[in-house]
This record gives sequence, C-alpha cells and structure tokens, in this order.
Amino acid sequence: MISVEEALGRILDFVSVLEPEEKPLLDCLGQVLAEDVYAPFGVPPQDNSAMDGYAVQAGSIEGASYECPRILRVVGEVAAGCVAELKVEPETAVRIMTGASLPKGADIVVPFEATDEVDRKRTLASETEIGIRCELPIGSNIRCSGEDIAKGELVIKRGRLLHPAELGVLASLGKGTVSVIRRPVVAILVTGNEVLDINQPLLPGKIYNSNTYSLAAQVLSYGGIPRLLGIAPDNIGQLSNALRHGLDCDMLITSGGVSLGDYDVVKQVLAAEGDISFWTVRMKPGKPLAFGTFTRDNGKKVPHLGLPGNPVSSMITFEVFACPAIVKMRGRRNLTKPSITAVMEDSIKNSDGRRIFARVIVSGREGKYFARLTGPQGSGILTSMVKANGLAIIPETTKVVKSGATVEVMMLGWDEAQDE
Repeated sequence: MISVEEALGRILDFVSVLEPEEKPLLDCLGQVLAEDVYAPFGVPPQDNSAMDGYAVQAGSIEGASYECPRILRVVGEVAAGCVAELKVEPETAVRIMTGASLPKGADIVVPFEATDEVDRKRTLASETEIGIRCELPIGSNIRCSGEDIAKGELVIKRGRLLHPAELGVLASLGKGTVSVIRRPVVAILVTGNEVLDINQPLLPGKIYNSNTYSLAAQVLSYGGIPRLLGIAPDNIGQLSNALRHGLDCDMLITSGGVSLGDYDVVKQVLAAEGDISFWTVRMKPGKPLAFGTFTRDNGKKVPHLGLPGNPVSSMITFEVFACPAIVKMRGRRNLTKPSITAVMEDSIKNSDGRRIFARVIVSGREGKYFARLTGPQGSGILTSMVKANGLAIIPETTKVVKSGATVEVMMLGWDEAQDE
C-alpha cells in the first residue's frame, strides 16, 4: 500500500499537457490559451466619445454655468460607427453619439444633460446653437485611442484560462479563432455482473449503473470530454474487449474490479495486457485503486485509472487523483485543489492507519469555518456526496479527531481562477 502523495505523484508524472487545437472563439471558453496574443492595433482604434453629447474645445466653455451658459454654434453631428469629417473650431460644437469617433479639434465631450438641448426642443428654439451649462477639464468623456490596449501589446499570455472576459478581449482584437490546449477525452467503463443500465428494468440482485453518470459528470466539470464505454461483466475476455474501445482516448477510467474478490478481474487484465504501477493506496474510502497503462497498436501508452466500484469511493478517488491529472492535461499549472481550515463539530475515529476523506458540510460563522459530517460515512451512501461541499482530511497518524479540533478540508469542485 502506498501513500496518497506517492500515488498522485506517479499519475501526474505520467500524464502531460495535450497538444493545441485551433477553435472558434466561443468554443474556447474554459480552455487554456496555447499562444501569446499581441494586439495588431490599439483598442479603441481611435479617440471616441464615452457619452452622448457635444464635442467642443475646452476654451469655448470656460466659465460656463447653469445660470450663464456658453452658447456655441452647432456645425454638424456624428453617429456611432461613422468617421467624423468635421472639425471643431473655437465657439463651435458637434453633436456626437457614444462610441462615435471624435472630431478633430475637440478635447471635451459635454453630455446632453449638461446642455440646454431639452429646453430648446421644448420651446422650438434654434437647434443650430447649443447652450453649455458647465465647464469641464480637458479629456472629459473621451476614450483615447489605445487606452485599453496599446498596439503591439502582449494582451493575454499563453497558459491563461479563458473566461468570458478573456473571450471579450480577444473578440475586440478581431480574433475569430484561437489556439487552445485541447480538452482530454476520458473513456469510462463500469464493471460488474450486478450492474444494470438505467434503461433496463430493475431485477433481483442487480443495481443501476450510477458510477458512469457521476464519473462522466466529474470529467465534464473539470474540463474533460467523457466517452461512455458502457458496462462490462466480470469476464476477462469481455472486459479486455471493452477496454480496447477506449485506447484511443487520453485516459481510461474503470470503476470496479480492483479489489481482492474472485470476480474482480480488472487487475488481471491490466497485468496481462498492460503495466501496473500500483493497486492499493493508504486512504479511506478508496483503498483498492489501480494505476497502470495499456499500450496502443502504435506503441503509445494510455494511462488507466482503476477506481473502486463503491459509488462514494469512486467519486472521492476521482477527486483526489483523476481531477488533477485531467487539469494538468488541459494545460493548467496549479494542480492543487482549494482547501480551508475548519473546526470539526463531530468526532472522527481513524482505526486502521489510513488517510480518511470524510464527507462534510462546511459553513462559516464568526469569522471561522466549521465542518460537520454529512451523516453515516459508508462508501455506498452516495447521498452523502450530494450533501457534502468538502472532504475533511484526517491524517494516517491521527487516531481520533475530537469535536472542536481543526482539520484541513478539501473543497469539492475546482477553483477555475488563474494560476498566478
């Protein structure tokens, strides 16, 4: 039996970052950028108005106030998307819309509400003039060319996770496609004579296949692409044939068949057709965990993670081992799951020297985190994972954690913040 750290280290040492792919911009959400992106032009490309109003010169509105407006001659109008052909001279103004390019000569945009435009329209006064009712500093309400992004600037570095904001920035540069690290394809095969597909009628002695769906959902939630291989019976020939359908994937995950029972045949197939790195880990739940490789016809080795068949054990071992591997293949640099320190509200005994991952409900109050067990901790109680938002980690050397003691809690889910 090896430690959790050694098991995870062997898995992460084997997997590597996948190759890049070019994809349409919107399809890249949640993937890691595979190239440095430089700005081919400034953003915005030209000076433009930040408000609807009048483009004027600062000298023309000195001393303007509500009681004593400065009257300027309106020489034209420019709408958003149009290039201003007009030039603002002293004592003149150009009516301008938000986003419209700034006319030459203008150094201020006065918003409509700081003018007498509404009064003029109500009284049918001449619209060839406008009264400016305040003075403003130079540059007011103007977006300068390149104020967001300068031409030639390194805008987004390779290795950045693409969130909605990053996609918006890339779109502002006219990037219709982007090079990103492709998502890993993960094959999932559930084993066991007792397991039924969810579309079959429930029979005596049988259970429905929940593991395929929980594991596939975990793959999706951590940025992978699941490929469902179905259910294989506890038969070496049929299991071996089913496994071959997943050898073109980036990782192969099986659930069940890695314990010491007469019908636990996954290890036998792995020993006969692949290589076994380890098959037990000093943790609870999840002791029967196998890792090894199968070899494709082209000689390339495919990592295989053999998870336990009990549904809770399967999900927890996925969180601890498969999740970091998938995240590494996606190109993420930070492979450490987020954790907190919490005060336990229950006692937990550790009788056999394994690291316990206890399902807990974490809540915050009085500036601290508190954790309480979800209830019974049997590895077949899948609803305990529904209730849990964290896994309290009890070290191998700790025989008992009493109520009031502090523990490390691995939070479930993955923090998709940046890796800085």
